[in-house]
Amino acid sequence: FHEKQEGSLCAQHCLNNLLQGEYFSPVELSSIAMQLDEQERMRMAEGGVTSEDYRTFVQQPSGNMDDSGFFSIQVISDALSVWGLELTLFNSPEYRNLGIDPINEKAFICNYKEHWFTVRKLGKQWFNLNSLLTGPELISDTYLALFLAQLQQEGYSIFVVKGDLPECEADQLLQMVQVQQMQRPRLIGEDAAARDQRRVQRSEAGVEGDRLYNSSAMVDEDDDNLQKALALSRQQIDMEDEEADLRRAIQLSMQGGHQSDITEPLVSNTPQSSGNSEPEPLTSEELRQRRQAYFEKQQVKMEHLSSKGLKQTTNVQTMDSEADGASEENMLKAATNMSLDTRKQSSKSAEEN
Repeated sequence: FHEKQEGSLCAQHCLNNLLQGEYFSPVELSSIAMQLDEQERMRMAEGGVTSEDYRTFVQQPSGNMDDSGFFSIQVISDALSVWGLELTLFNSPEYRNLGIDPINEKAFICNYKEHWFTVRKLGKQWFNLNSLLTGPELISDTYLALFLAQLQQEGYSIFVVKGDLPECEADQLLQMVQVQQMQRPRLIGEDAAARDQRRVQRSEAGVEGDRLYNSSAMVDEDDDNLQKALALSRQQIDMEDEEADLRRAIQLSMQGGHQSDITEPLVSNTPQSSGNSEPEPLTSEELRQRRQAYFEKQQVKMEHLSSKGLKQTTNVQTMDSEADGASEENMLKAATNMSLDTRKQSSKSAEEN
């Protein structure tokens, strides 16, 4: 049983933690305090109600309790006397002369600056039942003497509880088993601060989680945009590849057409070798003149067709500089074929004559 601190009712918590139950309330302790005040007043009145000491005593507030809930050692002692328990000052020379080992006692009540708390033996183990702690604190046998010595050094008044404490469930259970404390209890103020800190950390973790979620969402959106861009890029590349293939096909088709136009005249117009007779090659000047004559003839033909209202459309698609070079070469070869054909006809006429 462990009562935690409420207001300034540490005397109530001290008694209940000592007796291991809700035996006393503020009302009952206030009643004991008022009885003590009345007893003191009656003793002071024995010297005369008109005396200066009596008038001073009556004007002073109670020394056994106050409005905050504090109760004096006399109130605690009278409350324990109902159970046949007495308090002996542990710091007194009389008790020290007895040479009693603290480990052989049953309980201690400690006080410092109007704060009361209990240290009690339950079963075979000692516990600090301070109401300012979040729970009982286990104290080993070897540490008990050091713990009490430390309290004395800090200015605490320590009282030994003499008598038989009422039976309690915790004492009966711990007579059979021993406990191990994995984590020491905190002070109530520290525990509240730790809870606030954990609350802040959870809040910050939630904000960070939202930030990470938003960042993840942005990354996912960026990935989606990247995938879309890659898909569009691949589609564009495919279209460009198709257009490139189409252009190459047209170019090959045109080259094939030009090649056939050139090859056929060469085959049909080129004279076969007869013995050792070979046609004489044309000079560059003759080739240029005959080419010029061919172009002029084609121009006259085009003008003649235009005069009759005929429309002739010529779509020349130039794919690259190589195609232009091929067209010019084809025209040159065509002019060469015409020249060869003309020369062949001249040679034939001369033979007939």
